[in-house]
Amino acid sequence: MVEKTVTVQLREGLQARPAALFVQEANRFHAHVTLKNDGKVVNVKSIMGVMSIAPAFGEVVVIRADGPDEQEAVARLASFIENNH
Repeated sequence: MVEKTVTVQLREGLQARPAALFVQEANRFHAHVTLKNDGKVVNVKSIMGVMSIAPAFGEVVVIRADGPDEQEAVARLASFIENNH
């Protein structure tokens, strides 16, 4: 299992279009990946899950992955959130 704490740098946060792109990216990996925000944990491969916690710009979230490509999954998804796509 791999875990990384990141700060959301997306101007609109992880809502609507950015959330859809984030989920699309997450679905490229075989690992089970979750996102934790404000005590809630959701599956990042579910658009409804991600939209339900909708982390805003500047919020700190935790990405956790478990599976064969966990390292790459966490690195890529953290980069998505941190690099203001």
